[in-house]
Amino acid sequence: MSSTVVRTFSLRLCAIALACGIAASCVAPKPPAPPPPPPVAALPPPPVAGHPLTADSPAFLRLPNLAPNQTPVRVGVILPLASGAAATRTLAGAMLKAAQLALYDAKNPGIVLMTADEGTKPEDAATAATKLLAQGAEVIIGPLFGPSVTAVAPIARDRGVPVLAFSTEKSVAGNGVYLLSFLPQSEVRRVVSYAASQGHHNFAAMVPQSAYGDVIADTFGDAVKGAGATSLDVEHFTPNTNAVLTPSQTIAKSQADAVMIAQGGAILRAIGPDLSFSGLDKNKVKLLGTGLWDDPTMAREDTLVGGWFAAPEPDADNAFNERYHDAFGTTPPQLASLAYDAVALVALLSGGQPYHRFTQSALMDPNGFSGVDGIFRFNADGTSERGLAVLEVQPDGFHVVSPSPKTFQNPAS
Repeated sequence: MSSTVVRTFSLRLCAIALACGIAASCVAPKPPAPPPPPPVAALPPPPVAGHPLTADSPAFLRLPNLAPNQTPVRVGVILPLASGAAATRTLAGAMLKAAQLALYDAKNPGIVLMTADEGTKPEDAATAATKLLAQGAEVIIGPLFGPSVTAVAPIARDRGVPVLAFSTEKSVAGNGVYLLSFLPQSEVRRVVSYAASQGHHNFAAMVPQSAYGDVIADTFGDAVKGAGATSLDVEHFTPNTNAVLTPSQTIAKSQADAVMIAQGGAILRAIGPDLSFSGLDKNKVKLLGTGLWDDPTMAREDTLVGGWFAAPEPDADNAFNERYHDAFGTTPPQLASLAYDAVALVALLSGGQPYHRFTQSALMDPNGFSGVDGIFRFNADGTSERGLAVLEVQPDGFHVVSPSPKTFQNPAS
């Protein structure tokens, strides 16, 4: 769940901090009630494939408060706002509110958010993209789900419009699609690199038999090799609490000094004791986790105490959460911050020439951008790289043992 001269990193971070309204030195007024949705405009004919949007058109959506000679920054937002699943519908609503909050914080009346429903089928998302492009969107935020992104991508690409999507499926990224989501690949690389820097050389892993497990396994092997260490074993298990004892016994005998467990919840709480029962000494073998460990209840499992996992720093999103609560009276779900970051990024790049400002070079600034949960930047394949911290599980919660980097110039290890 995107041509501008590249600025220096310090200026870029300062600018995005101001746009996001989360800098410590900035005190923003309490925002008013969320603005009403943009007025409905008569739609022009569907865009013609293969003809990029390069200039404003009288047929595009306009708001009455803009000067006739001003070209607004039209931002299309595609989310499953009318999903039949209550949880998905609630998340989508929260993400839209976060996008509105970022728009308010940017204080740029020239930015117009235009929404369309992602629907329940890829073709619904394609229809939404066509509608937004016909209204003049020069960047699309969303959709949330991978199949929807796949459907939207070629339509947006034909018009030369980037897509800042929220899917965690790496396969949908690239060729004009940029993923703002938290990808497990970044978590694996960060914690493996840190463990290797702390003297661990022999790694093993336990991963579920699932698409998520396959991603972890592939990344784990590359990360261990990249850290100059050795991968001794990767055990796949059926994601069931009754099916983890045998792979736990195998891993305990692997002679690894660091073991990654790509699992969370009740299954993780079963794996820890099984490893201990099988003879693994956590005082000699460091347990490593992914973002699935980022659950306060994990601290109650004694066998996980001392383990490391990569995630945003615990208090990184406090300012955003407070701003959101002040505006809407509720606490935002974790993924809502991605929509905030997307609009804040659009606001940062909005000063360029209309229909030529969200270029590949601007979006792929190697210095990256500062978001709610820390710094991030886009890779050549359209995935995102995030500056994550390494946290240690302790009985009283999670403690930062390696802070998240503040710049990509000297990545943390």
